[in-house]
Amino acid sequence: MLLKNTVIASAALLRTRAAAFSSRSGMSVSPGQVYSNLSRTRTPGSNEILTSQAVRQYARAARRKPEFQSQLQDLSPSMLKHEYASVPVANTVDDVVKKLLSLEFASHSEKLRLKKEQLIEKVQKDVNDRSSTEVKVAMLTAQIRNFQEHLHKHPKDKANKRWMLMSIDRRNKILKVLRKTHYESFEKVCQELGITYTFPQEYYRRTTQRWLAKKALCIKVFKEVQKQKAEQRNKMKLNQQNSEAPSTTGATGTAV
Repeated sequence: MLLKNTVIASAALLRTRAAAFSSRSGMSVSPGQVYSNLSRTRTPGSNEILTSQAVRQYARAARRKPEFQSQLQDLSPSMLKHEYASVPVANTVDDVVKKLLSLEFASHSEKLRLKKEQLIEKVQKDVNDRSSTEVKVAMLTAQIRNFQEHLHKHPKDKANKRWMLMSIDRRNKILKVLRKTHYESFEKVCQELGITYTFPQEYYRRTTQRWLAKKALCIKVFKEVQKQKAEQRNKMKLNQQNSEAPSTTGATGTAV
């Protein structure tokens, strides 16, 4: 029914335009010719008649994300994996085998493991140190940067974002304790790992009308309570003075 009404309205519009055109030019024009004239236009530079189409600029230019500098970029593909770096035989094997043992054919987790070991070597106290506060900060830093790189490519990954925020909170707590206990180690860790430590914000509460009214009521109640306590203390002092006065007069009278 709606389509039928639309067709009838468009036909009536074409008839009115044809009648108006014929009255101005003195020529009889059919509605079909009016429709063809409306749907065609002549280009100024040529004699060809082209069909005109409405340009709808719905599409926008694609915005490219800025490239994220990965922490694994400084790892050379010719470096050996972490499992074979300490093996002396790995440097004397054939080139094909050495290529298989290098980072060129390593997975992302193997590269991340090597990067984590490099960060640990910067801050650890000795070779066997694997549980100190500095080593924990280094391991969390490598993990956080891996999460940041992943979320730059997949910003809707809520699970990894949650794990990243949890790791950041844990590292902040460790750094806070390290700053209070060993400030020199704290400065060394931040400098070696490239961490910028920002102090937490002070407590701030948004002032609302309800909060202001509640605060005024609490202050008023506190003042009334302090006033009542002061009156009670004054009464207790007066009673104590009155009880002490007859005993002193009686004592002086017997002494005379």
